[in-house]
Amino acid sequence: MNQSTELRSRVQALQPELIAFRRDLHMHPELGRHEFRTTALIKERLEQAGLAPRVLPGGTGLLCDIVPEGLPADRGLMGFRADIDALPIDDAKPATVPYRSTVPGRAHACGHDLHTSIVLGTGIVLAEAARSGALRRPVRLIFQPAEEVMPGGALDVVKCGGAEGLERIFAVHCDPKVEVGKVGLKVGAITSACDRLVVSLDGPGGHTARPHLTTDLVTAVARTAAELPAALARRMDVRWGVSLVWGRIASGSAANVIPQHAELEGTVRCLELAGWREAPGAIDELVGQIAETHRAKWVLDYHRGVPPVVNEEESIGMIESVMTERFGKDSVEGTEQSLGGEDFSWYLQDVPGALARLGVRSPDEQGTRDLHQGTFDADERAIGVGAELFASLALG
Repeated sequence: MNQSTELRSRVQALQPELIAFRRDLHMHPELGRHEFRTTALIKERLEQAGLAPRVLPGGTGLLCDIVPEGLPADRGLMGFRADIDALPIDDAKPATVPYRSTVPGRAHACGHDLHTSIVLGTGIVLAEAARSGALRRPVRLIFQPAEEVMPGGALDVVKCGGAEGLERIFAVHCDPKVEVGKVGLKVGAITSACDRLVVSLDGPGGHTARPHLTTDLVTAVARTAAELPAALARRMDVRWGVSLVWGRIASGSAANVIPQHAELEGTVRCLELAGWREAPGAIDELVGQIAETHRAKWVLDYHRGVPPVVNEEESIGMIESVMTERFGKDSVEGTEQSLGGEDFSWYLQDVPGALARLGVRSPDEQGTRDLHQGTFDADERAIGVGAELFASLALG
């Protein structure tokens, strides 16, 4: 039996355990920087595999290096990253699903439980390969907390040295539009930059019978909500794909009282790094112009989120080569850049690598259970596909 066949057999044998692990995480979801149980379970299983994981300073998330004996000290690490946090939404799957979340208001609705199981399985397989002499390069497993918390737990990993020594890094993200057994690939930007902003407007308030004697904040906030996105669209290069969308507007408490405070909160998404760099200054200037027209005092609270994930061509080529060899030429398809944010981008600021969209849709499934929805679920065969892909990249 050759190495390729042995690898597939080992991953297939491991898959029931990895599915059970995923279901356990799915039943016990934890939010960003509170993934204590999740971290403990990962650590315990890696130690059972003979590895020495290191919990991050914050107490959640961990790093685990697999270094075969006799390698040169300066040999660069290949990294594999999983995000381990859940989302603050209710699990809306039917009660007949045995692994529904047991925690109200918490759910793995983005597939991070699958990502975690994939990298865990990769580590178990590569630990065995290192002992047998089949692994000829060092590997780092990164189980990252708080991907859903801007600007992202990737910065926690980078801050504690988790990206040091990496020669290349890979990740996958579940995609319910792609059929299980396939991946979606794109060279260049595959996600977008994403920031959050809060616009606060203030004035003296007063009676709605005398708006001319005060600052009409409700009108001011309404005009800001309507005019700022339109003005920004004309201020920025349209090729940058800058999008400002509001998610919250708040002001007032009575029909005949002009309030003293109003707020707008939303997100700014950019397809290109250039737009991401220009957006804060442009928005600050435009908010000032609109607010001053209505005699409102204003404060812009702009929170940097994440830059786009920009896939390196060689790394995409490596994924395509492995998938084609192991799963057939039809296992690779092109994919579009999304407006979603993903903090894997922080690793790629200094380390070449790539993020692939992992197919999780069953072939006979009708419709699509989208990400960040309480009904989200995945074809669990994707775990074996992801683990085989990652292990093959390391062993290649």
